[in-house]
Amino acid sequence: MAISIFDPGVTRAIDDARRAASTGREKTVSVNGSSRTLRYPFPSPTDWRDCWIYFLLIDRFNNPTAPPRGVWNRRFDHRQGGTFAGVTRQLDYLQDLGVRGVWLSPVVKNPGPDWRYNYHGYAAQDFLNLDERFASDGTLATAEQELTELVEQAHARDIYVILDVVINHAGRVFDYVRDGQAVSTFADPAVMDAPAGAEPPIRWLDGLGQPRADWQEVIPPATVLSPDDAVYPDDLRRRVFFRRRGTKLTDRPEPGGFVRGDFDDLRQLVVEYDATPASEADLRARYGASPVLSILIRAHSYLLARYDLDGLRIDTAKYVSPVYLERYGNAIREFGHTIGKHNVFTFGEIYDSESTIAQFVGRNSSETQSFGIDSALDFPLFFTLPAVAKGFAPVEAIRDIFQHRKEVEAGLLSSHGEAGRFFVSFLDNHDQKERFRHPSTRPEQVTIGLACLFTLQGIPQIYYGTEQALSGTLDASGSPDLASNESTREALWGSPNAFSRHAQGFADIQALAALRRSEPALRYGRLYFREVSGNGTDFGHSFGAGGLIAFSRILSDREVTVVANCHTGQPFDGFVLQDPDLNRPPRTMTVAYSNTATGGTAQIVHIAQARFFSQGSLTGIGAAAALPVRLGPMEVQVLSAR
Repeated sequence: MAISIFDPGVTRAIDDARRAASTGREKTVSVNGSSRTLRYPFPSPTDWRDCWIYFLLIDRFNNPTAPPRGVWNRRFDHRQGGTFAGVTRQLDYLQDLGVRGVWLSPVVKNPGPDWRYNYHGYAAQDFLNLDERFASDGTLATAEQELTELVEQAHARDIYVILDVVINHAGRVFDYVRDGQAVSTFADPAVMDAPAGAEPPIRWLDGLGQPRADWQEVIPPATVLSPDDAVYPDDLRRRVFFRRRGTKLTDRPEPGGFVRGDFDDLRQLVVEYDATPASEADLRARYGASPVLSILIRAHSYLLARYDLDGLRIDTAKYVSPVYLERYGNAIREFGHTIGKHNVFTFGEIYDSESTIAQFVGRNSSETQSFGIDSALDFPLFFTLPAVAKGFAPVEAIRDIFQHRKEVEAGLLSSHGEAGRFFVSFLDNHDQKERFRHPSTRPEQVTIGLACLFTLQGIPQIYYGTEQALSGTLDASGSPDLASNESTREALWGSPNAFSRHAQGFADIQALAALRRSEPALRYGRLYFREVSGNGTDFGHSFGAGGLIAFSRILSDREVTVVANCHTGQPFDGFVLQDPDLNRPPRTMTVAYSNTATGGTAQIVHIAQARFFSQGSLTGIGAAAALPVRLGPMEVQVLSAR
């Protein structure tokens, strides 16, 4: 067990990965009785747009040796019992689904007592060591062995592994002292805005979750701590490394800044801590000018090297100073190069608008020549696409997102170029009360959303269980649990036929993944929203709830067109504009995917005098190439040249 970022075991893991990369080391992995030889460390993908992502909560995904501890689809505030070995057991299933990247919820040690809500992993008590409760036998040594095996087995199936990490906060590792009493949370604007040095006293927690009266501010040097006490690595065990201002009072970043304060009882770290004053020369000599940032970078570099991981998802990124998040992203990228991973992917959770996301992604400061983190979760699309696909919101909202993205990101670059092309897009996740597939959602509406996810710009991410028609956590009466604050975190392996390859959702995602893999335009192509026509003469963008989502992805000389009819009752029989230079008649397009029909072809036609409208106003008349399409209610088609 490592207790400091400078422990020999940490240094050894990093140095070994570097030596292996420089010597071209290989390892042999047995997969279903066959041997496969892999480069070690495993090289990064050339382009992450080739790798759609499956996100799973380890505790809620699978345990091959025991059933869930609670009802699998009811609210359950404690650990259900999912394990690393449970994920490994289902890698063939994920490979068959077409998965190219697995995003794992956090794996590091959370507080020892089974407190409510620490099953998810986002409450780190130890940033270096794994949570032994993810091991099949509950020991740290087995956890290390089984996570190593999970990653090796994933790589042997050409699946990359992304780890969820937190740099904004630790778990509840201390309590505050208020009016002489220890409290786990408080919110006080006077404390939040008080001058430096006015922070309330703290008491570090022991391994039983109790604030120790003799561990105030500084733990006595002679104290022998257990692995469950306070916080690890011990480099972080300084009160000044934590904000100590109580619970955050807002979720909106300050202008040009970030959100200050604890995330409920999760203790915010001062990532931007500056150790430049002369009084902190010893601290600066050990960790550099930014000690908290340096400790986190070293801890996460160790995890990347020790377990041969391929990318990092950064939780609660908008609560961290943008400048220091930029430095973090660049440091992780540079470390990846030293271990032969030349494209370690970093993307952040910035639960906010396009403008806010732009402050945290890519090159935003003039202090450095770095690019920051590579990407972000596509919350703007998530806020819009589910409602559009279900006919609740106007279809032009999708066009507006991508137009606004061009404007906001006009001067923003990441290490990959345009950051928006690498946003990780999704329909639901572990922080929502409802899944996209609500019990009342029509199957066709689900596939409209999935088809858009796999064909719009970005890297698709599917939340575990979507392929098995999971529809959310239920309350005691069997209805969707919307009254509580619990999110949809079902124990998948407890459901009937949990990992069936015959489920319709499995088949739909499998087909869309195969189509995306076979059509480079769907991964790299430029995006154009297309005008449509009901009479073959008058063309304009579709508007309103229940309208048409129509767009093309163009790469080189190839155009792939996606058309979705979001109306629940009316069919569409009309035309979609095409690029006239790429698609001169009589080019034939084939229905490569439909959620309601099978196959079919259509021949592009030439229209000599088409009329073009924008919001009802005539904007021009001229020749056009158009694709005839027939769509039933809630049908989506993906069409490509034969």
